Amino acid sequence: MLPKTPKIKREKTADEALASLMRLCARAERSSGDALRLMQNWGVSKTEQQEVLQRLINERFIDDRRYAEAFVREKIRLSAWGKYKITTALKRKSIADDIITEILAELTPSDNKKRLQDRLQAKIKHIKYDTEYQLKTKLIRYALSLGFEMDEVMDSVNEVMRNNNIKECDD
Repeated sequence: MLPKTPKIKREKTADEALASLMRLCARAERSSGDALRLMQNWGVSKTEQQEVLQRLINERFIDDRRYAEAFVREKIRLSAWGKYKITTALKRKSIADDIITEILAELTPSDNKKRLQDRLQAKIKHIKYDTEYQLKTKLIRYALSLGFEMDEVMDSVNEVMRNNNIKECDD
């Protein structure tokens, strides 16, 4: 079977790219990395990409700090992600490490723990298991997949199991 040929997107000039990105950024927050990826797909040259990006930043259509704050707020409130998963996602969006560190430092550990315990409490109702060990393993895997740190995960899993009168296993 022959490999599929990728769809070629219509190439845009720097002015067309700027207009398109202004429209996109007016509707939703975008990171500078998003803008650069889009311009690359549109065939905009590297030097023109930087000029367009600088104009978008100067006119406040793009602000990586504002984008990261909105992203973190959304992922915490709607998806209940942990710090690790949020950090990884923001790095993929080309957000600077100092911005990520600064925004995540504002999160309180007690809020993280409460959010994780709420997710585990909801999850425990839907897990099928034969032994307490199997349940604990599934809860740990689930919590780690949300991007929480192992210490937080172990404390929260043990707490949820105690609250549900499930005997803890030491394994």
